[in-house]
Formats: sequence, C-alpha cells, structure tokens
Amino acid sequence: MRKIASGASKKAGLAPGTIIHVGEAKTGNPRITLIDYNKDTFEEKTVENIEDCFLCKDTETVSWINVDGVHQVEIIEKVGAHFGLHPLVMEDIVHTDQRPKMEDFGSYIYLVLKMLQFDEDTSDVKAEQVSIILGPGFVISFQEAEGDTFDAVRERLRTSKGRIRSVGSSYLAYALMDSIVDNYFVVLEKIGELLEVLEDDMIENPTPVILQDIHGIKKEIIYLRRSVWPLREVINRLDRSESPLIENVTMVFIKDLYDHTIRIIETAETYRDITSGIMDVYLSSVSNKMNEVMKTLTIIATIFIPLTFIAGVYGMNFEHMPELGWEWGYPAAWTIMALISVSMLVYFRRKRWL
Repeated sequence: MRKIASGASKKAGLAPGTIIHVGEAKTGNPRITLIDYNKDTFEEKTVENIEDCFLCKDTETVSWINVDGVHQVEIIEKVGAHFGLHPLVMEDIVHTDQRPKMEDFGSYIYLVLKMLQFDEDTSDVKAEQVSIILGPGFVISFQEAEGDTFDAVRERLRTSKGRIRSVGSSYLAYALMDSIVDNYFVVLEKIGELLEVLEDDMIENPTPVILQDIHGIKKEIIYLRRSVWPLREVINRLDRSESPLIENVTMVFIKDLYDHTIRIIETAETYRDITSGIMDVYLSSVSNKMNEVMKTLTIIATIFIPLTFIAGVYGMNFEHMPELGWEWGYPAAWTIMALISVSMLVYFRRKRWL
C-alpha cells in the first residue's frame, strides 16, 4: 500500500547537500506553470524552461511557480541557484520521503507537507510530497507528479474571489497548505464510509477477507496520522514565527489551520479506535462461532456416550448373557437407547443449551 522510496542507497556515503532524486522513478519532462498576479492583474501560463520564471522575482506582483516532477535535478539546481536556496533544501526537495517540517532561512521559509488523495478504485490513500518555498513576493511549490488539490486555489486566483489577490505571498502559501489540509477531511470521510460498510459486513458475516480490508484501512489511518502529527508542529511554528515574510493578516488564518489539524488528528484517532473495535468484533464472532460448533459437537458426543456404552456391553460375545437369548432383547435395547436420547435432549433444552 505504501510506496517505498527507491534510490535511497545511492546517497549512502555522499556529502550532505548532494542532490540525488530519491523516490518513485518517473520519466518525461516536469510540467512548470507560472501564475503572476496582484489585485488588478493576473497572468497564468505554462513554460518550457524554468528560466522563463526568473523574471518575476523582483517585480511588485506575487508569483507562484509550480513544478510538477522533481526527478530532473537540473531544474532544482537552477531554481536553487537563482533564488539562493540552501543545498540541504534542494536535497530535501528531491528526497521525497521527508517528514513534514518547516525551516526558516531568513530570506525564505521552506515547508514540507504530505498531500494525500483517496483512490476510489483501490480504496488506498496515495501520498505525495509537496515542498513549498515562501519568499518575498513569490511562492515555489514542487510536486512529485501532475495532479493536485490546488484547483480551488487557482480558480480563486483567476476569478479574484476573496482576499487572495489583495494580500502577499504568505497568504498564497497558507492557501496551498489549507487546500492540502482540507483534502485530509475528504480522505477521512471516504475512510469513514468504508468503515461503516465493513462494520456492517463484519457483524453479518465475518470473513478473513473483511479482516484483511480492515487491517489495510488501519494502516492507511496510521499513515495519515503520521503525516498530520508533524504537520501540527509545522503550523504551530508558523503561528509563533516572527518572520517578516508572514503578514499579520495571514496569522489569523494560520491559527485556524492549526485547529483543522487538531480536528483531523482527533478524527484519525477515533477511526483507529473503530478499526481496532471492528477487529475485536471479528475475533469475538469467530470465537463465538467456534464455541457454537464445539457446543453442538459436545451435545452429540454426550448423547452417544451412553448409547455407545450399551452397544459395547452387548457386543461382548459372552455365552452366558441372559439378554442375548431373550426374544425381546433387541427391541428393548433400542427402546432404552431411544429413551436415553430423548431424556438427554429434554434435559439440554431445559438447561437452554439447545
């Protein structure tokens, strides 16, 4: 379910700051988009070369550079050289197994988040690392592949809805983070719907297949929780940051974003408890079924014990057994065995064992 970062062994023994892509191997050229805007103007375009985005660095507009694909390290190196990024930051951008974090370098802030999306076909949670560089008048985002949760942010920029085009780059960075966090609620909602279905199936007909599905969902919840817990600390550090890059108007929204992460963590904890409860229900159901089977077999064996005893006694071919020569011996034996069986069934019924 979880992808394992490939190529990590390539970094063994290399100097810190060595830029080597670690993650899912991809082919093709990264997709680079540029959105440049202020309160009155807006421009959106897709560029072929990353150098075409560098002209917007020292303008009075806010620029959002988005790179879909970090497997070509040459692009990361060019961005780092132009914007003065630390070599360790460029290393973390191409190493896609980073823990969510925030690092303040004075002239810019580096953020790492996990963007989660729910796959309807496989019922899996797919994770993608998103790196965000917040600088004066610009935001640079790096994603592993095309397809994200930022469409609503782009639409707000195009239509100038809300305050997003009238404030600085820090609000844009907040909007991207808020979009990622809001999608966690969507993922949790999908997981909750699956849990309801599996819980009903578990009660009606517990099977090992359902148990395997529950175990898979529990792993997804644990991974989501691992993504949100450090994100809470990231947002808390942003809230307490005194960086001039974060405007006062953005601080209020960052506090609200912190509250959202707390709600997500609480919901994830609740779902984890629910999955554990469902697994306990499965084990209890299997145990109860086994007990019912054993009770039935025990009752059958208990009924046949005296019958086997009688059959064993009269199967000992001794010559001087008076009943063997008796004309009504055979019917009498059957009658006694039938009475014993009926009596035991009546006794079990009164004890409510049947």
